[in-house]
Amino acid sequence: MQLLGSTTSPFVRRIRIWALLNHCELEFINLDIFAAHDRQLMIKNNPARKVPVLICKQHTLADSNNIIRFLLELYNHPRLSWQQEHLLSTINGCNDSLVELLLCQRSGFDTTQDKLFFNLQNERIAETLSYLNSHLADAEFKSCEYLCISLYCLLDWICFRELTDLTAHTELMEFYHSFAQQQAVQQTDPRN
Repeated sequence: MQLLGSTTSPFVRRIRIWALLNHCELEFINLDIFAAHDRQLMIKNNPARKVPVLICKQHTLADSNNIIRFLLELYNHPRLSWQQEHLLSTINGCNDSLVELLLCQRSGFDTTQDKLFFNLQNERIAETLSYLNSHLADAEFKSCEYLCISLYCLLDWICFRELTDLTAHTELMEFYHSFAQQQAVQQTDPRN
């Protein structure tokens, strides 16, 4: 199996960490998604022009949610419960809003302006981080490796890109520093 992605994508990184922790043999193909050749490979396998993409004999799958469902089933791991899916959607919502704002900043927009789009993204980020901070001790988090991986990748991407201040979220910060000690996390660090 091949995983197309970039080292800096938190959505790709969560699949890479899960694969390392679960001894899943994935060939990681690191793409520069803005370079012409790599972009064409990405588009050929996902017309939505997003990473990650998993390529295996029977399937080409895009989106980290689809990929993890496939891998969990392939490796006989339990599926996420509906509450775990809800928490994953919350993590994804926060991550998506951060990506949108980063792309806007890189496109030259002032994302601190009082504009509906920027306001909605910033509100979503603030609310989801507070929600995750208050639900981190829930059994759904503690019993789901993939949720923890996904949350860590979100938090580390926020720190890596210096996107928002996390210091008020003490539970998230404690989790972040603790989870960072894992070898798979260090192996996939986008700073290396």
